[in-house]
Amino acid sequence: MIAAVSWVPKGASKAVPDEAQLPSKEEIEEMIKSGGLEEESEHGRSEEDGEDTDIEDVEQTDEVSQALAVADALGKTSKKNSEAKLDDIADGLKELDMDHYDDEDEGVELFSRGIGDLYYPSNQMDPHLKDKDDEDSEDLEDLVINANDAVIVCARNEDDVSHLEVHVYEESNDGDVNLYVHHHIIIPAFPLCMAWLDCPLKGGEKGNFMAVGSMEPSIEIWDLDIIEEVQPCLILGGIDEEKKMKKKKKKKGKKSSFEYKEGSHTDSVLGLAWNKEFRNILASASADKTVKIWDVVEGKCSFTLEHHTDKVQAVAWNHYAPQVLLSGSFDRSIVMKDARISTHSGFKWSITADVESLAWDPHNEHSFVVSLEDGTVKGFDIRIAKSDPASESQPSFTLHAHDKAVCSVSYNPLAPNLLATGSTDKMVKLWDLSNNQPSCVASRNPKAGSIFSVSFSGDSPFLLAIGGSKGNLEVWDTLSDAGVSQRFSKYSKSNRAET
Repeated sequence: MIAAVSWVPKGASKAVPDEAQLPSKEEIEEMIKSGGLEEESEHGRSEEDGEDTDIEDVEQTDEVSQALAVADALGKTSKKNSEAKLDDIADGLKELDMDHYDDEDEGVELFSRGIGDLYYPSNQMDPHLKDKDDEDSEDLEDLVINANDAVIVCARNEDDVSHLEVHVYEESNDGDVNLYVHHHIIIPAFPLCMAWLDCPLKGGEKGNFMAVGSMEPSIEIWDLDIIEEVQPCLILGGIDEEKKMKKKKKKKGKKSSFEYKEGSHTDSVLGLAWNKEFRNILASASADKTVKIWDVVEGKCSFTLEHHTDKVQAVAWNHYAPQVLLSGSFDRSIVMKDARISTHSGFKWSITADVESLAWDPHNEHSFVVSLEDGTVKGFDIRIAKSDPASESQPSFTLHAHDKAVCSVSYNPLAPNLLATGSTDKMVKLWDLSNNQPSCVASRNPKAGSIFSVSFSGDSPFLLAIGGSKGNLEVWDTLSDAGVSQRFSKYSKSNRAET
């Protein structure tokens, strides 16, 4: 399945990603000392029976025993034929004279100056090397991520193996599309959510990183510009392994409760949101009922917000007021707070079902939508929010969008009022929210199974990435739909003119 999809801005990825560095000699020696690697026993000792075996005896007896075994297995030779074949083998071994194999014959030049010294002036003239060079250049070309290539990352699980798949989406001038996996990163736990960030964790002005929330209480941040990486560049929170090992040594055979790093979540991380204005800030939502604000440069939790009474499913930063954070929970409430002030009471909206996802309108600083487990999508205007918890703030609209849970929503970054929804009813729908009177513009079954994640591209705004239970990444060019084109194509034309 694909639990989450995320677009990487064009030009953010390295043209040719780096390869992960192999462990050093010192690191390997340390692994051996710690018992991670076992050295082979000396003098041909058999570990199965614990007895010493003389290697020369094995060499002498193997010739006969192997020949007999082959003859018996084939069942096509008589005893007489077997003896004849053994004689042939013996004659062959005698001719090879293996006992004097390493002795050099006098007068024979191993490196002659005859025809073997012929060479081609260049690899391009040598047909064998030329073909190899062509293959190498093609492999290198496949690794290159061009500035105009779109990059999509999927959080994927298959056969109990979890990984991030980095896809490249190429569009040629004649309209042909090529979507392929560029590389993947194996991750240790089942992924639930992602957030891309460009905070320069390794120096420089920007980076290309993906924060991943999983069934574990930690948040891992991976460098997307490194191929075959085995370790995240940063881990926020999680179980304190040092304390865990100490407890194991003290209390062997007894189960001890986990000890977490300072500021860590204590349950699965269900939602993540990166702050594009304050690039070192990451918000997380957890099944432990808390929302946490992290400083990824410092690698620690700055604030813990405890305003929900059940699992927190989603968080989102306001596009216009980047200190304002929205969170949605299984306690059937949405809360808006100033994340800079942990004691800020905030504003609260009560809803009728568990929250699945939420999103701020990128074209209107006062509006957001929330999708629910019962298949509905509700829109709210924060200008009519009431600080009194006893006073109910009514939604701007209620949309019965799907027959089952609406797991994901995504606003189009270019066309106002265009919203995509994805549901476990296997459908993806596009809505026009104009005047708070939603109307369905297009619907599609992308054959991706239950839909868990939909996301419009920031660079090619009418491309919608879709991930679901079947594990196949789908990309829908929504502008190719007649209903979408009729209502929103003007935004595409104006965008091309500006470009």
